[in-house]
Amino acid sequence: MKVMRLLSSLKHDESERGIFHLGRALVKNGHTSIIVASADENNNLVKRLERDGNLYHQLHIGKKSWLALMQVAPLRHLIEQYSPDIIHVHSRTPAWVLHLALRRARVKRMPKLVSTMYGFYPINKYSQALLDVDTLITVSDSVTQYLSKRLHREDAPPKRLKHVRRIYRGVDTRRYPYRHNPSVYWLRRTFAEYPELEHKKWLVFPTIIGAEYGQEWLIDILGNLQEQFPNLHVVIMDDDHREGDVAYEDFYQRTAALDLDKRITYVGCKRNDMREWLAAANVVMALANQPESIGINALQALHLGTPVIGWDQAAFHEILQPLYPQGLVKQYNAQALCKAVKHQLDGVTRPQMTNEFTMRQMIDETLEVYQDLYHELQDEAQAIKEQYALRRHKK
Repeated sequence: MKVMRLLSSLKHDESERGIFHLGRALVKNGHTSIIVASADENNNLVKRLERDGNLYHQLHIGKKSWLALMQVAPLRHLIEQYSPDIIHVHSRTPAWVLHLALRRARVKRMPKLVSTMYGFYPINKYSQALLDVDTLITVSDSVTQYLSKRLHREDAPPKRLKHVRRIYRGVDTRRYPYRHNPSVYWLRRTFAEYPELEHKKWLVFPTIIGAEYGQEWLIDILGNLQEQFPNLHVVIMDDDHREGDVAYEDFYQRTAALDLDKRITYVGCKRNDMREWLAAANVVMALANQPESIGINALQALHLGTPVIGWDQAAFHEILQPLYPQGLVKQYNAQALCKAVKHQLDGVTRPQMTNEFTMRQMIDETLEVYQDLYHELQDEAQAIKEQYALRRHKK
C-alpha cells in the first residue's frame, strides 16, 4: 500500500498529527510512506522522516497562499510518479492543490482520498476541498457534531464523502510518561532564570496570550486567592515582549493596575520544554474562551499525572470527563473556577494513569482507515476486471 500525505508544514508534527509515528508505522508494516510539505529538505524534521524510511518531497503548499496553486503541476507529477493508493490531506490549501492536480493526472486508477478536520472550520468554498474526500477524519466528537449540523443545513452536501470517522489526537506515552519528574538540572536552570518561581505553587497556562485563549480568567484566580495562597504564581507560555498585540497589552496593563504582575512569569517555548513545565505544575489551566477541538496540552498534562482545570465544553469535556472529571468547571463561571483551583491546592488529587487518548491508539485507528480504503480500492479493481472479462465472454 502506498500512502501519500500532504501537509502545509511540519511544525505541529507530534502534538497534533503524529506525522513521524504514522510514517514509522507505515514503513514498519511494509508500506510506502510519501510525505509532501513545505519544509526545506535540510530541515531537521525532514531528516528525521527520511531516517525512518519515509520518502519526502518539498512543495510550497502553505496555508491560504495563492502561490500554492503554482504547485498543482509538480504535485500531479508526483502522483503520476508514485501512483499512490491513498492520499491524506491535513489542511485546506493542500486539499485544493490536490483536487486540481488530480483533474488531469494520468494514473491507472484514482487514489482514495482522506482528510483530517482539526478544528471548527467554517463550511464554505475554501473548506469544500477538504470535505470532497472518501473518508473525513475528525479529531473529536465536538467537531463531528459541528460538521454534521453544518452539512445538514447545506443544500448540496459533498457528493464524494462516504464516511466520517472520529479519531482523537493521542499522546506519546514514552515521551509523556506518568509521574515524570523534571531533572534537577532543568529545575536549577529554571530557578536561575526565574528566581521568583522558587518555593511557589505553579498555575501553568500552556498557551500564548490571545483573545480566544482566556488569560483574563487568571486575574480572577489571582485576585480571589492571593490572600489564602500567597505563594500562588502563574506561569504563561508566552514571551513578555509582544509589542502591538492588543490582547497582550490589555492583559499586561490590567495585571499591573491590580498589582498582580509580580505574580506572573512569562516563559515562552524557546527551549521546547513544555513537558517539564506541565510535569512541574501544581495545576494546568484550560480556559479557552472558544470551544477547543483538540486540547492537546491538557491531554499531555493528564498523561503526566498533573491536575487540569478547564471549562466543561467541547474537547476539554471529552478529555476531562473520563480522565479527571473533578477538573471540569461550569463554563465562564469565575466563582466556580476559583473554587476548583482552591480545592485542588488544598488537597492534591492527581489523575490516574490511563491508556486512553494515546498515540498508539491514534495510529492504529488511522491505519485502519487506510486499510479499509485500500481493500475498497482492490474490490473496485476486481469488479472492473470481472466486468471486462464478462464483456469479452459475450463477444
